[in-house]
Amino acid sequence: MKKKENDALATNKKASYDYFIKETFEAGITLTGTEIKSVRARRINLKDGYVQTYRGSAFLENVHISEYKQGNIYNHDPLRSRRLLLHKKEINHLQIIQAQQGMTIIPLKVYLKHGYAKVLIGVGQGKKQYDKRETIKRRDQDRELKSKYKIR
Repeated sequence: MKKKENDALATNKKASYDYFIKETFEAGITLTGTEIKSVRARRINLKDGYVQTYRGSAFLENVHISEYKQGNIYNHDPLRSRRLLLHKKEINHLQIIQAQQGMTIIPLKVYLKHGYAKVLIGVGQGKKQYDKRETIKRRDQDRELKSKYKIR
């Protein structure tokens, strides 16, 4: 059986609930040896993560990658900043977005592509409480329709 190439290792399910996703980018992540082993073992948490840009670089902040169990003294810090590999034009575009009021850059999912770890980052605008209730209402209506008409 052939393995899927773009199988998500971790997803940020809370992102679509808390933010309107306007735009997405694919970026590589600079990881150490024990970090990539933990990512391949799906021991990564994107829940509270965000992207920060400064000095012409983009960094993935507050993403928890658990320590590798077989790692020894060379294990990594679980919450360290990780550099994102993006083109200069994309980084400049993200800096402009970051300066705008109410816009946030968040990681949406982490996956492997041709053996390299990639992160899909999204530009999000925060939802208000009534927007979140609307999202829940729409999701419940879709679930009812699917069960009523057995749509797959």
